[in-house]
Amino acid sequence: MKVLLVHPSSLMYAEIFLRLEPLGLERVAQAARMAGHEVRLFDLQVFHRQDYLQELRDFHPQTVGFSLNFLANLPEVVELAKETKRLLPTCFVFVGGHSASFIPQELLDHAEGAIDCIVRGEGEPIMPSLLDAILDGGLETLPGVVTAHGVGPPPLMLHDLDRTLPARDLARRRHKYFIGVLDPCASIEFTRGCPWDCSFCSAWTFYGRSYRKVSPEVIGEDLARMQEPNAFLVDDVAFIHPEDGMAIGREIERRGIRKQYYLETRCDVLLRNQEVFAYWKRLGLRYMFLGLEALDEEGLKAIRKRATPSENFQALEVARRLGFTVALNIIADSGWDEERFRIVREWAAGVPEIVHLTVNTPYPGTETWHTESRKLTSLDYRLFDVQHAVLPTTLPLKQFYEELVKTQAVLNRKHLGWAAVRGTFSTASSLLLQGQTNFVRMLWKFPRVYNPERQYGDHFKEMTYALTPPPDKQAVKPTQAKLFVHAPAAAGQRTAQAEG
Repeated sequence: MKVLLVHPSSLMYAEIFLRLEPLGLERVAQAARMAGHEVRLFDLQVFHRQDYLQELRDFHPQTVGFSLNFLANLPEVVELAKETKRLLPTCFVFVGGHSASFIPQELLDHAEGAIDCIVRGEGEPIMPSLLDAILDGGLETLPGVVTAHGVGPPPLMLHDLDRTLPARDLARRRHKYFIGVLDPCASIEFTRGCPWDCSFCSAWTFYGRSYRKVSPEVIGEDLARMQEPNAFLVDDVAFIHPEDGMAIGREIERRGIRKQYYLETRCDVLLRNQEVFAYWKRLGLRYMFLGLEALDEEGLKAIRKRATPSENFQALEVARRLGFTVALNIIADSGWDEERFRIVREWAAGVPEIVHLTVNTPYPGTETWHTESRKLTSLDYRLFDVQHAVLPTTLPLKQFYEELVKTQAVLNRKHLGWAAVRGTFSTASSLLLQGQTNFVRMLWKFPRVYNPERQYGDHFKEMTYALTPPPDKQAVKPTQAKLFVHAPAAAGQRTAQAEG
């Protein structure tokens, strides 16, 4: 069967700071290819819609699958599905991915017949059976599959992450993938899942708080065949277990692999496993992202971060001592006033780290979707991108965006524009000589992308697809059955000690 797998366009944040290869889609593509199908991958982060339509005419796929990991991409995916059906009426169209798994019925309703099924949960284990059922029937009996006619059993979980290496050769224009100064940059997965349960996050609800690992030997193989000199580690929390980080590092040393790395982890994990991060600094780890989320104890408790301000600030000192370039995230609540923005702005200006703000956003699949008592002020999927306020703001909405962008502008002054050019002149020059322009192009984009007029104006765009609002606030935390995509009974390994 001829299969085309499609990744939607970039969201607002990715317009500046990064553009990551569609690693999950590459793994699903490999599962389909191993089952004997002819597979192509099309990434709208690096191509245009007209290019996609031409791809349909040239390849004439029998099946098209869309990845929907981010809620804000839903209108685009639905419209692309409708265009696909108009061009190829007999083509089977399905949608999978993180966000699709939490709202399967809504997606089918919006598509009005243009989407044949939704695949909930992880795509690799079900892909071969799905493609067989498209030809032979029985879709509604497949785990995780939802159609207009029925719902299959709970989705399957991939317990052996070693089985399906990503089909990196299918991603065209690979030189377009980057994160910050790591240009170009590939992505790689060491582990999957998260054992913590932050109330604003849907990673743990998707994976049922499971935690699975790729073996060091397979990681070494994947890195060795990776042509890019840089690698972004996509794990939700890197190096939870120090012995795993050390084993992977030894495999990298054994193979003589030399790359620069960027990863995400938690402050308490960094504090607990300092020797691992010091070792990886010698291996090429240069950059890390730490989700600080809040500066005070009250804010951390509100999102159940299970960390203290003292731990977070100690972790920053460790990262500085080890010589890492650190990016931090702070969650801005719609209830912030001018004084709160001022405090965060002054703190951000006084630390060497890259400080970025995201806006508190309840998502389907998160606990706060069920427990947030404030009514949503917008049901436009496009605004659910953590860069827009969809809860009532204390300040007038336009002023909220003015304060938000003013605070974000600390990042712009310190780390973008001419400040960045002065600090990274040799790096930028070297990248340009190699034909890599992603990093240099991003340096001057901030005022165009982060613009209070633009963000405020987004609220008044015509809305075609409306999100179904959440249920009324529940007095108690919702049950696991309401939250989890992958049931805990099938979740495989746990990491109870990581919750400490």
